This record gives sequence, C-alpha cells and structure tokens, in this order.
Amino acid sequence: MNLEELINKHKSSLNQTDMVIWKYIFNHKQKCRHMSIHDLAKECCVSSTTVVRFAKKLSLDGFSDLKAVLKMEEEGFLNDEKDVLEAIATFYHHSWRELVKRNFDDASKLMYRAKRVFAYASGYVQSNVVQEIKRLFFYDDVLVYEVKGKEEFHSLNRILTPDDLVIIVSLSGETPLAVEFAQTLQLKEVPLISITRLHDNSLASLSTENLYITPAIFQLYEVGENKKPYQSMMPYFLLIEIWYVKYKLYRKNKIK
Repeated sequence: MNLEELINKHKSSLNQTDMVIWKYIFNHKQKCRHMSIHDLAKECCVSSTTVVRFAKKLSLDGFSDLKAVLKMEEEGFLNDEKDVLEAIATFYHHSWRELVKRNFDDASKLMYRAKRVFAYASGYVQSNVVQEIKRLFFYDDVLVYEVKGKEEFHSLNRILTPDDLVIIVSLSGETPLAVEFAQTLQLKEVPLISITRLHDNSLASLSTENLYITPAIFQLYEVGENKKPYQSMMPYFLLIEIWYVKYKLYRKNKIK
C-alpha cells in the first residue's frame, strides 16, 4: 500500500498538523526520501516526536517505515520491455483486487434514487471516463447527460434539485471550475459523486460520495530524453466497470 492510500485509509484520525506534514511530503517526495526526521520536522515547523506520531497514525512503526514506503514508491527507469510489462500487469492486478473489495452501496444508492443524472469532466481523459459511465448505465435505462463548460452548468444550475445527481470526474480534484461547481451544488443540497485521484483534495471534501483511484507512473524513457513519464489511467475505467456491476447487484436487490 502506498502513502497516498494510507493517508486516505486513516484520514479520519489525522489532525491539521498531520495534514501539514503530509502536504509537505506530497509536494517534496523526492527530497523527503533522503531527509532525516529532524530535517523534515524543521521544514514542517513541528517536533520530531510529532513526525513519529504522524507515521504511527498511518499504522507504520515510525519514521524509518515512512521513508521505506516513500522509497518503494520511487519511480524506476524500466528500460527492459519485460520489466515494463510485468510492472503494468502487476499494477492492473493490484488495482482490480483493491477495487473489487470496496463497498459502492452509497454511490449506487445515489444513482438509483436520482431522477436525473448529469456528469462533468475536467479534461480529455476524464471525458472518456464520462463516456464510459454513459455507455454502461444506459443498459439499465439510466441516462447520463454530460455538461460541457461553465455556461452550460450555470444554465443547468437553475433547474437542479436535491432529487438530481451530479458526477464530476477530475484527476487532481483541484480544478477551479470543478471546485466551483461542487461548491454551488453543496449550497443547493444537490448530491454529488466525485471521481478523483487518491489524496486529500477540495472536490472530494465537497462531495456527497467520493470514488477514488490511484494512477501509476512508469518511466519508459531514457534519462535526458526530456519526456514525461507514462501515466496509466486504466484504474478510472476499472473503477467505473466495477461500480456498474455492483450497481446492477444493488438494483437487483432493491427490486426483489
């Protein structure tokens, strides 16, 4: 389990100081992999004891375990085709196994009760995810209307009610327009399901239900090629497919 997953799992037990430490680590992972506990504490303006307590709240034995988790996440340069394919296969298997274990009842309940369902995507890949949601749920007579842009959302906002459901797909969960939409929906008490990366973000905190994924990064290029690492987005589509299957089972139990 990586650090982001641990943060999400134990989020309810983390206080404001813990989140300060986490945000520093998240934004300086490479640096933190080689820092001492005293250096990290100094950067976060906390004591070394506070850093140890933070690690223990994540079910780790201490700072050394925290660094070990960070080092295991370190991006390697996978130049051998077999290594790359094995790494991707392992990642897909792990993602599928973790997603199947999750309980999707709350999200399924929102979908089942909604009179109308609308979806907004914050980017190109996210739009493909919305298309997959539309395609799958159509088989159960659920029509998902895609909202494209600010003007369209503001027009829609005039007729939205708590009987509707909005789905927002965003990788970071910090896209200004997506957060603005979520804030508006919260004020109107319109249910919102967000689909984001696995880490603390504004969109997830504003949602009725958050479905999260963890993309993986694979370094396919040589050092010096000046190309971005390859990031797999397959977990988005695995999540949607598993949610759809679990929705089918939820719906079947409701109409018995």
